[in-house]
Amino acid sequence: MLTTLQKTLQKTLRTTRRQLWAVLFLLSLGVAACSGGGSGSDQVVNLYSARHYDVDVQLYEQFTADTGIQVNVIEGQPDELIERITNEGDQSPADVFVAVDAGRLWRAQEAGIFQPVTDDEVLNSQVPANLREPNGEWFGLTTRARVLVYNKANVKPSELSTYEDLANPQWKGRVCVRSSSNVYNQSLVGSMVESIGAEATEKWAKGLVANFARAPEGGDIDQIKAVAAGQCDVAIANHYYWARLEKSDDPSDVAAVEKTAIFFPNQGDRGTHINISGIGLVKTAPHPENGIAFMEFLVSPAAQKIFAESNNEYPVVKGIALEPIVAKLGEFKVDETNVASYGRNNAEVNEIVDRAGWQ
Repeated sequence: MLTTLQKTLQKTLRTTRRQLWAVLFLLSLGVAACSGGGSGSDQVVNLYSARHYDVDVQLYEQFTADTGIQVNVIEGQPDELIERITNEGDQSPADVFVAVDAGRLWRAQEAGIFQPVTDDEVLNSQVPANLREPNGEWFGLTTRARVLVYNKANVKPSELSTYEDLANPQWKGRVCVRSSSNVYNQSLVGSMVESIGAEATEKWAKGLVANFARAPEGGDIDQIKAVAAGQCDVAIANHYYWARLEKSDDPSDVAAVEKTAIFFPNQGDRGTHINISGIGLVKTAPHPENGIAFMEFLVSPAAQKIFAESNNEYPVVKGIALEPIVAKLGEFKVDETNVASYGRNNAEVNEIVDRAGWQ
């Protein structure tokens, strides 16, 4: 267990490292401006990232150590970064863009900020076809499963089966889930539109809303804690939030984990819905070769191992050892619907959840 002082010092160090990356990026832009711009041979790659995980700094440092290419980072919210790249136009310094949901990557694609990478042997061989955009506009880096978290005192695993089953009357007043405006839920519903059709998905959404224990509020961790507190019996959440609580030294987090368990739905048919963190090469990238080299590094065994061990995510590359808590959850059948369908179906998803009354 870490003391409060140790945790504070760790947090301060992580913040300082992130600030240093941002300062280095701004300095590099100033140097480029003074020298009349950059070229494809410059030893830098400019990353616009909507991922906000401490492990990413470790990855940047490892890439620089391996290649000599400095990673300059601008972090922000995904829609803000997409708008920024769009507004910067041909003068954008961005080489690559990273987001934590296929739906966000689709929005970036629709905004026209990517250029396809179609013939890269490393990316095409390492990233399964269902975890990349079919035309090579973006590629998955990690996956996360959208699971059911249930109260062990009130629910038996044998009572659980599918996402669709949560719309049945037996779950009346027993389900917690965050807002439909959350992109994780929008991608889940988008995958269902792709798999079972819009009509069946809307019927499910209406049944799910009728079974809510409370109005949607908070994030995935709030849903898990609501299940532990008995406010609801089952919730929909990403697996790594539960794993994060299990690794916590906060007694309330540990207590929440002890009262709950994870169930992988739809094992008898299409499999459990997964989503991705992913990356794409910006259309106006001033250092495209370095951008592709960075993308290839992130799907290398070394980088995938760091992703898996440090953030409780599933690697996209086969054969990478899982973090022990995640490995303990066991193997499960994955829904292999192509993740690009989540964004493609998003407009229809928003109409469905609105008609269903899912706030």
